[in-house]
Parts: sequence; structure tokens; C-alpha cells
Amino acid sequence: MTTNNTFTRTAIGAAVGLLLAGSAAATEPCGDFGECKVLVEINSTDGDIGFHFLMDGDNLRHAALFNPKHRKLFAYTTRRELARQYLTETFAESAEPLCFDPTTDDDDENDDEDFVTLPEFLDRWDAGTYRFFGVSDGWELSFGASELTFNLPAAPTELEYEEEFDGEDVEGEISWEPGDDLGECSDGMELLPMAPGDVPVAAWEVVMEPDVDGIVGTYTYVVRIPGDAAELEVEVPDDYLETLPDNTPVKIEIGAIGFDDNATFTEVDEICVNETEENGCGFDDEDEEEE
Repeated sequence: MTTNNTFTRTAIGAAVGLLLAGSAAATEPCGDFGECKVLVEINSTDGDIGFHFLMDGDNLRHAALFNPKHRKLFAYTTRRELARQYLTETFAESAEPLCFDPTTDDDDENDDEDFVTLPEFLDRWDAGTYRFFGVSDGWELSFGASELTFNLPAAPTELEYEEEFDGEDVEGEISWEPGDDLGECSDGMELLPMAPGDVPVAAWEVVMEPDVDGIVGTYTYVVRIPGDAAELEVEVPDDYLETLPDNTPVKIEIGAIGFDDNATFTEVDEICVNETEENGCGFDDEDEEEE
């Protein structure tokens, strides 16, 4: 254990030296890693913003992430059983505070929640090269790098779900339109390097999340289509819809994924799938009870 710890400290010291020297610049797909990336994700409907990162290597004992100023942001060392099993993919999300001051709106529901406005978020994080470092089970060093930008794609709009039943099969279709802002996170967009509506979309991500027996997301359906698709719509497979009970409440999210991996999502809920009668999911009844 003493030898291993000494080696680890020496390896980390050497790695930091290489990082500071700038020799850890990555090549595709991500230097020595199978994949690594840093990104900003926004929920334009709920109005929250977060920092995400991913690294994917082989049999890692140790791994670390450094910001553009060569300061360590994150590190882990496997212990006990995990030290014998090792890690491969590591994905982490920061907390996602509101991107607006909740005390400035008419809704008191979020007044006690943490918030960081878009300008404050941009001031908190540095755009630039984030560097990844790993030590494998054979004590081999791995390096990779990913660029964090603030090219944030606009939030999708006009999200709709339509459903038809022909007597045998149910047909569902999700459609949307490109947007031009960041929804609830739009305040401060003038500080971005590019207007969100001008940021090219690499892919659209569609997520249908059913609430089956009170267990949300158990049978989630996810698909991506190219950002330049001629029609912004997705047909939900009838084989999937038929597995859901009648009158299933669902939430649908559409994400605009940029070429820099930044993502902006829009969501709608109170959608009823496999509806057997008018208002089969009882959304209106719930609203009346709240009133």
C-alpha cells in the first residue's frame, strides 16, 4: 500500500506538471480516454442551469478533472471492493439551481430555492480547455481534454403530442419548433458569445417519461434525431405505447443539443397517453381541487 500510494502521488504530480506545460491537449475522440466532455445544461421550463462532465476510460483507479486555470475541480480514488473492480465511465452533474431570482416573480413556491442567474453562472465558470487525468489498474496514465463554451442552443418551442387510435394500433407523434431564447434562463443572454437562436443544433433529443403506478420514468422512451432534420417530429412506436396502461400521464422533454454538447431542454407535462375517454388522466379534476 505504501508503494502504491507513493506511486500515485508521483503520478499525479507528473500529470499536473504535464497539464501545466500544456502537453495534455487531446486528440479525437478524447486523447487517451474513450470519451470525455464538459457541458452546460439548461432546463428552460423549470428555469435551472448546471455543469455536467463525463470521462470514460479503462479500469481506472484514480481520475481527476482540471479547469482551464489548471485547478483541480474533481478527483476520486477507488477503495476496497471498488479498488479491485475499478471504474470505467464516470458521469456527474452539478447541482442545478434556478437561473432567476425567484423572489422577483408572482409565484411564492420557489422563494426559498437557491439561484444563480445566467450572468452569475458565466462569471462562475471559465470557458476554455478542461483537462482529464486518469490512472489505470496497470498504473498507466491517461490524458484527455474537452472545451467548455457558452454557445447555448435556444430552447425548443411549440412542443405538442398528438395521438390517434385506428381500432387496432395507437399512433403517437411528438412535434416541436426551434426557439430563439433560453426560456426562464433568458435574462443575460446579451453576455453570451452567440445568440441562442443562432447556435447550430447537432441533435434533437426526445424523452417521453411515463408516470406508471406512481413510478415516474420506469418505462422512459428516448430517441435522438439530427439537428438538420427536415421535419421536427418523432413518431412514438406503437409497440412502446401499447405497453403503457390506459390513461397514462407522461412528461415529454425536447432537448436542443449543440455541437459543443451544451443542451437546452423544454418540457411539458399533463399529457395523457392511451386516453380512453375525455380527460382520462384527470388533469382538469386535479386543477379544480387545487382551486
